[in-house]
Amino acid sequence: MNKVLFLTGTRADFGKIKSLIHILETHPNFEVFVFVTGMHLQKEYGYTLLEIERCNFKNLHTFQNHTHETTMDLTLAKTIEGLSSYVNQTAPDLIVVHGDRVETLAGAIVGSLNNILVAHIEGGELSGTVDELIRHSVSKLSHIHFVSNVEAKKRLLQMGEIKSSIFTIGSPDIDIMFSDDLPDIETSKKYYEIAFEKYAIAMFHPVTTEAKFMKEYAENFVNALEKDHHNYVVIFPNNDLGSQFILDAYHKLKANSRFRIFPSLRFEYFLTLLKNSQFIIGNSSAGIREAPYYGIPIINIGTRQQNRAVISDIINVDYEEKSIQEALKSIDLHQMLPTNCNFGTGNSAELFLETLVDETIWKLNNQKQFRDI
Repeated sequence: MNKVLFLTGTRADFGKIKSLIHILETHPNFEVFVFVTGMHLQKEYGYTLLEIERCNFKNLHTFQNHTHETTMDLTLAKTIEGLSSYVNQTAPDLIVVHGDRVETLAGAIVGSLNNILVAHIEGGELSGTVDELIRHSVSKLSHIHFVSNVEAKKRLLQMGEIKSSIFTIGSPDIDIMFSDDLPDIETSKKYYEIAFEKYAIAMFHPVTTEAKFMKEYAENFVNALEKDHHNYVVIFPNNDLGSQFILDAYHKLKANSRFRIFPSLRFEYFLTLLKNSQFIIGNSSAGIREAPYYGIPIINIGTRQQNRAVISDIINVDYEEKSIQEALKSIDLHQMLPTNCNFGTGNSAELFLETLVDETIWKLNNQKQFRDI
């Protein structure tokens, strides 16, 4: 039996790996461990550990990795310390990490430096911010790559990764997006006490490389939403540097009846609310990944997703209040074309399992090789 440890630090990456954890938990070949840290344990961001606990995973471990300083380097150091201790107790054969978070980098470092295989979900993608540096660093520290499409695979090959270690499985959240288990819209609205008949989704995250401008950006965003006429379901940002400026700006909206503000939403409920929304505005990857699949119009603000915005009919605007206002004036007339995005067909978990039940994957050399093109 192979021991597999999954690491999750945010509501976003948990949505991506949830189906993968479930499929291994029910298979006799695997013993699964889930290491929970980061935003999941922060009450101001909704304490999303509760969502993970509802899944009833057999082996769940929590670790508080945020200090009062909350700088990314200190968070990285503390996560490495906590994960290293847990790995020493559990002795996993594989550590599975997702994406481009600082916790992801910690997982890849702990695995690679302890001669444990590391599998990276959704490597080879672009974002254009410090997240991209982290994502590519994680890929170089990982032994197995589960990518979302052929383009991502090509980038990993450019980075010298071995072709036989790269598996195209799509984006695992697509599994949940088209699941028959999603709640209906009435259930979702009732659960979160959302009385709006029509509404838009607003999600605005800090850009760490532009942290000194985030106060201005957040105020511009909120001012534009205030002057608009739509109803909004607003979801807190992630906890990166600059997030407090966004949270402070949201205080202006709390007394406004057109806004319902939430620290976090359960992933399945969020998907249902997104699927039934008028549009999504902000700079979340949900506007690049999930929204196009549902045919939801998107206003993408600023640079956070600039290299990932591959859908031609996304409305891209800068951080200026006037630019955001102009986009909002035209959004009700904006028609989305059928999506040409390629992030899988909803069977990522099955493809993931298919790879891991093959004995050859467990015989990969921990000493990585570089392949010249």
